[in-house]
Amino acid sequence: MKTRLKGLDPRTKLVMVLCLSTLGVFIQDVRLLTAVLCVAAVLSIASGSRLFVLIRKFRRILWLFVAIAVIQSLFAPSGRVLVSIGKINIMTSGGLYRGVAMVLRMSIVMVSATIMATSNSREIIQGLVQWKIPYEIAFMVSVAIRFLPLLTDEIKNVVTAVQLRGIELDRIPVRQRLKVYSYLIMPVVSGAVIKSRELATTMETRAFRAYPRRTSYMVLTMNGSDYAVMLASLALSIITLALYLQMV
Repeated sequence: MKTRLKGLDPRTKLVMVLCLSTLGVFIQDVRLLTAVLCVAAVLSIASGSRLFVLIRKFRRILWLFVAIAVIQSLFAPSGRVLVSIGKINIMTSGGLYRGVAMVLRMSIVMVSATIMATSNSREIIQGLVQWKIPYEIAFMVSVAIRFLPLLTDEIKNVVTAVQLRGIELDRIPVRQRLKVYSYLIMPVVSGAVIKSRELATTMETRAFRAYPRRTSYMVLTMNGSDYAVMLASLALSIITLALYLQMV
């Protein structure tokens, strides 16, 4: 049975994500990174993803931006000194620039990943299989995508259990907070191991890899808009990288 999905084909979205992520990794200029981030945000919203939910969660790791800027200023100081203690440069303009570039790069990868979140795991597996990728590898990708939300829920449950015991993590000192987090690692890891064992048992009971070939009721088809988006994404990415390398 041939199925036409609403919107773009998962393989088209995968090409878009790879192009955006590649630009985010190779480009170092903050202005170009900002432009790529804006394009990724527009494409994410157009694909129907929950981008604004991700933005609200991203505010919790803004401290990472400050940490990256300080580390770059300490170990690779460059530019004007913005903050210093004695002869130690705590913040420089070069470190701040690299910190902004790193945050933009991380944002591009996360925002572009939300484009793939608009397709379910079964569609992603089928798209990879139709690209002649072995089913085992496609299944591993699907399991990784599904396990990330489960791991997040496991962490939330453990933190909630700690808070129900009267421990306010936001109010205790940083050293004690790190000690509490070290105690939380074990139940989270053990929960992930238990879930992976249950998944392995389920796969064995359903005779996973019993036959060399598999059949599927879903067959994805690509139309002209999919090919047009793919070609446009590849062409714009190549042109952007070429122009950037000439600027450098």
